[in-house]
Amino acid sequence: MEEARPRTLAESINATLDELLAADHRVIVFGEDVGVKGGVYGVTARLARKHGAARVFDTLLDEQAILGLGLGAGLAGLIPIPELQYLAYLHNAEDQLRGEGATLPFFSRGRFTNPMVVRVAGLGYQKGFGGHFHNDNAFAVLRDIPGLVVACPARADDAAAMLRTCVAAAITDSTLSVFLEPIALYHRRDLYEPGDQAWLAVDHDEHVQIGSARRHGNGSATLTMISFGNGVPMSLRVARRLAAAGITAQVLDLRWLAPLPVEDILAAARSTGRVLVVDETRHTGGVGEGVVTALVEGGFTGPIHRVASQDSFVPLGTAAEHVLLSEDEIEKAVLELTDARSTGATDQAPEIWRNV
Repeated sequence: MEEARPRTLAESINATLDELLAADHRVIVFGEDVGVKGGVYGVTARLARKHGAARVFDTLLDEQAILGLGLGAGLAGLIPIPELQYLAYLHNAEDQLRGEGATLPFFSRGRFTNPMVVRVAGLGYQKGFGGHFHNDNAFAVLRDIPGLVVACPARADDAAAMLRTCVAAAITDSTLSVFLEPIALYHRRDLYEPGDQAWLAVDHDEHVQIGSARRHGNGSATLTMISFGNGVPMSLRVARRLAAAGITAQVLDLRWLAPLPVEDILAAARSTGRVLVVDETRHTGGVGEGVVTALVEGGFTGPIHRVASQDSFVPLGTAAEHVLLSEDEIEKAVLELTDARSTGATDQAPEIWRNV
């Protein structure tokens, strides 16, 4: 086995796919440009050459065909890992998951299943190549499909562990998963400043329980920021800047967007007494709505503040900055939230702030 070393998100996914292909002959990887080219972002590079064109291969430029092939392969006893090149392309074929993949075991009382792990490159903040077809931050359609697992790793080590878990769940429980990969984090190496390589991580050959979050920091912090995907490094950078002003924050990376890690959300919130939900998806229909609901229904009595991207498609170029959530907005929300705490807001009933 290759010696463990710090990797980017893309490198970690590539190495884990290589490992899964080598470990189980039933695993197949396919999609648009996945084989010969190795993917638009190099995530599947060299896999076809190593494992053969029968197991890592290119498909038609048709998302319905890709998911349809995956559904059939799962029924035939294989473990399909199809790739959809961009999140926006999923919407052309989402009924393959809603009307077929997740529905089959429901209506057959479990006699027939569609085990599959659908890799989807998506979310915003991609530089130099944009527009709403390549920077799509809308996946609410996935979050209300019963039984569908939605994973979203932000770090390389989590990506490896979560991908193993999704494949293991497909093998043991015939689970249908969507593995949402933040494009803007694929090749990210640095976190706080150029050259720090603080966003690289070492894979420790682990698994991650479905529905479990990851906490950065501890409960002695001033507040809890809850986020996922691109919002995790954004929140960590904001937390570092504000620490100099005496405002300490812990960051909870949800990792799993369906099912949400409700117990971890409540534990992190109660440890600090106040919460900022940092949601890179749209204000309406975004992940943050579910997080706020979980807090309220779980009896959390501290103040809650939510920031999210605008209800808009993601435009080209710098125009995207007017739509997508920014670090400045996150920082402003933290300052407002900490000022409110000093006035005794937590002695009141749960306060749902004006932009929740």
